[in-house]
Amino acid sequence: MKKNVLKNLCSAALILIMVNFTSAQETKMVGGAPMYPSKNIVENAVNSKDHTTLVAAVKAAGLVETLQSEGPFTVFAPTNEAFDKLPEGTVATLVKPENKAKLTAILTYHVVAGELDAKALMNKIKEGNGTAELTTVNGEKLWVMMSGDDLMLKDMKGNMAKVTISDVYQSNGVIHVIDTVLMP
Repeated sequence: MKKNVLKNLCSAALILIMVNFTSAQETKMVGGAPMYPSKNIVENAVNSKDHTTLVAAVKAAGLVETLQSEGPFTVFAPTNEAFDKLPEGTVATLVKPENKAKLTAILTYHVVAGELDAKALMNKIKEGNGTAELTTVNGEKLWVMMSGDDLMLKDMKGNMAKVTISDVYQSNGVIHVIDTVLMP
C-alpha cells in the first residue's frame, strides 16, 4: 500500500514538473506559424511568413547547418519589414556569392552563444546598471537595455532594434524577434 502511495506521489510530482516546464516553454505564433520548442531554430524559422528574407539570407550564407546544431543559441531575428528598412538593393547585393563573408558577418552579429531568454537579458541589464554588453558569435559587441517595458538592442553603429516577440524557445536555444537589422 505504501509503495503504491509513494509511486503515485512520484508520478504526480513528475507530471507537475513536466507541466511547469512545458508552460515555461510554450508554443508561440510567429509569422502566422506555431514555433515548437521541440524543433530547432531553422525548422521553426522556415515556417514564419515574417522571416522569409532572414531564412533566404541564412541559406545564402551557408549557416543552416550551424543553426540546426545543438547550440544553444540566442538569435535576434529581424523580420522581413526590418530588412525592408535597409537601403534599396542591400539584401539583393548581400545574398550574392561574392558577398557571402559580409552577409555571414551581419547574420552572426544577430547570434549570441547560450540561451538568453528575456528574464536572463533583464538580469544582465540589472547587473550592468541599465545596459548589458553581449558578445555576438562574430566576436563584436551588442548592447541590450530597457526602454519603458521594451527590450531594446543597440548595434555597433548606434542603430536601435526593439524586441517585438520575446522568448520563442527552440530545441537549440531561443529566438527574440526584432524590428531592425543590426549592423556590426
